[in-house]
This record gives sequence, C-alpha cells and structure tokens, in this order.
Amino acid sequence: MSRIAMIAGNGRFPLLALENARALGLSVVVIAIREEASPEVASLAETCHWISLGDLGRLIDILKTERLTEVALCGQVKHASIFSSIRPDWRLFKLLASLPARNTDALIGGVARVLEQEGIRLVDSTALLKPLLAGLGPLTPRKPSAEEEKDAQYGRRIAAALSSLDVGQSVAVCERACVAVEAMEGTDAMLRRAASLVNGRPLRLVKSSRRRGHLLFDVPVAGLQTIDVMRETGTTLLAVDAGRTLLLDRDRMLARAAESGIAIAGYPPSGE
Repeated sequence: MSRIAMIAGNGRFPLLALENARALGLSVVVIAIREEASPEVASLAETCHWISLGDLGRLIDILKTERLTEVALCGQVKHASIFSSIRPDWRLFKLLASLPARNTDALIGGVARVLEQEGIRLVDSTALLKPLLAGLGPLTPRKPSAEEEKDAQYGRRIAAALSSLDVGQSVAVCERACVAVEAMEGTDAMLRRAASLVNGRPLRLVKSSRRRGHLLFDVPVAGLQTIDVMRETGTTLLAVDAGRTLLLDRDRMLARAAESGIAIAGYPPSGE
C-alpha cells in the first residue's frame, strides 16, 4: 500500500511514524487531533486534516472522502483530556451513552466498532516503527542488578494484575513495594509523585503492554523525556514488555540511559 491514513495524537510517535513512512515512499493522510497533535505533523503529511477530540462523524467523513479504508492510531491522547476537553458530536455522544465504562479500552474499542460498521478498520499502530520496538533482555550496557531484578519481577506481577483494569501502563517500585500506580496523570507525574514518597531510595519503573492480542492503540512508549525524568527522580531501571513497547529515538534514548547509569531491559509479555 502506497497511501495510508493516520490519526495523530501527542508526542514523538506520530512524527517518527511520518518520517519513516516518507523514507519508505509512503504518502500519509493525517487526521490530527487539535487538542493533542504537534503542528509539525502537517509538514510531513501528504494531506493533514485537523479535528477535535469529539469529531467522530467528521473523522469518518474525511476517511471516506479520501477513499481510505484502513487507519492507524499513532500517539497518545491524555486520559484527562477525554473527560475535560471532549465535546462529542452526535455520533460520539451516542457511542459514549452505550459504553459500560469510559476507559481507553471501552472508548477506543467502541470507536473501532463504529469505524468497522463504515467499512474502515484500525491497523497496527506500530506498523511503521517496528525497529523501535524493545527487544528481549538487557538493552543497555549495564544489566539490572540483583536488587533491580527483584523489583522488576515484583513490579511486573503488579502491572499484570492491573492490566485487565485499564487503569494505567506503569508502576513505580522500591524494595519490593509498589510506591505508585499510573492513572490519568501519566508516567512522568507518577514517577515524581513516587519520588516524593521514598526519601531518596532508588525507584524502578515497570511498563506493561496489558493482555491484548494486538497493538492497535495505547501502545506503551518510552523516550528521551522518560530517561530525563528517571534521572531526576532516582529511578535506576526501566523494565518493559519486549516486542510491545516503543522506544522513541531509540539510539539516543539508550545512549542517554547509559550515560545516566540507568538500566533498560525487555521481558516476555505476560502470558507468553
């Protein structure tokens, strides 16, 4: 396929996907979320349409006008924005009224069903960024210490237990105790909150990809800013699901982690 559609949220994910699409000779029609996406996406796209969070009907109209039947969700939408910024059109209002919960799984899953009814399907959101998915085992020169490994394994059990609840993707662990769980505030804010509770003791960050059989949306992401906040908060290990977590600006991220003495390691996803 030489022409694809992308719904762009926040962060570096959509920009890197667009840059890689250009390198592969693909043209991309971007539907950018006004409250979330960077203005830069317009310069990298064949065409860029701007919509608000609640414009489900307009999203469908754009995809049909562009004659596109597949679309990837790239980048995040802040969970808090779903509640504070969204002004639903009639299609989204109807969908919201039918949902048993307004978490990410329910909301985006519901949108996916509406799109399918219109002959449009969601595709793997990492399709253009496969080389940036975390590998298995240590990814930095420094491997996790024995204490870090114990914390990682404990944190992964906590993250696996929480994964079915669609609360957040990350937990902060210190000495086999769960210090903080990510909710709507995001990973960076969670780490800063955790650091305020441990009196300078080292933290470990565990990211979970949840028990999904797909990577259509809400893919765990870490990048340069993650490393900066880890360094700021005394977090010494990043444990992620191999093959299911995007490491944005991967080479620079791993280099910065190495310079900071931070270990990064990929583990088999829960259930594998």
